Amino acid sequence: MSLSKTSGSYRLRWSAIAVTALLTAAFLCFLLAGFIWLTSSSSPAAPQTPDSPSNPAPTDTLDWRLTLVNPTTPMEAGYEPPQLTQLQNGQAVDSRCYADLQQMMDDCRAAGCEPLICSSYRTQEKQESLFEQKVDSLLAEGYSQTQAEEIAGENVAVPGTSEHQLGLAVDIVDVNQQVLEEEQEDTPTQQWLLANSWKYGFILRYPENKSSITGITYEPWHYRYVGRQAAQEIYSQGICLEEYLESIK
Repeated sequence: MSLSKTSGSYRLRWSAIAVTALLTAAFLCFLLAGFIWLTSSSSPAAPQTPDSPSNPAPTDTLDWRLTLVNPTTPMEAGYEPPQLTQLQNGQAVDSRCYADLQQMMDDCRAAGCEPLICSSYRTQEKQESLFEQKVDSLLAEGYSQTQAEEIAGENVAVPGTSEHQLGLAVDIVDVNQQVLEEEQEDTPTQQWLLANSWKYGFILRYPENKSSITGITYEPWHYRYVGRQAAQEIYSQGICLEEYLESIK
């Protein structure tokens, strides 16, 4: 009788131990599985680097309207305006300044003047032809080649240094006085333009007292588009484009 009770007691004890061991093992497996899941889910993914060129293109921070072209600052080789708009008389300008130019011409005519655009966008070939013609005329007057080219450069821009190649410059004359001479400033058209062109984003590019800075002699017919804000500041301060660009550096 006592042996039976003792055997039953042992069996119960071992059963309890076995159950405890199984529960412990199951709990440990659960903890291990949870640890593995947390570790794998919390590990940061490899950073994704967006594709980018090894040499990113530089950002052009200069307003296209303020591009400087003069005897000492030639334009980029092969430059052409993004898009040209043809004028009624066969001339052409950079499309981005066309609306302001057209409004200026319309208002000038409405004021009783008779403006005529005699020159605007020029190709490299056209500028070369004009420069060579000027040099040839000076050679015929007895100047040496070097002298002729130097003098010609003061009146006709050396190819590659002409604003006309930008498509942002126009030569405007009075219908009744179409010769490009200083007397042009006395015509009704020029009097109106000198007083009002800035309102449309244009400036007289080569003022009489700025030749030492611009490198070009006085041209009271050559207007350059720089945008309305810059034109207003240049006009009100009585400065030229070179001086304006220096002031905003």
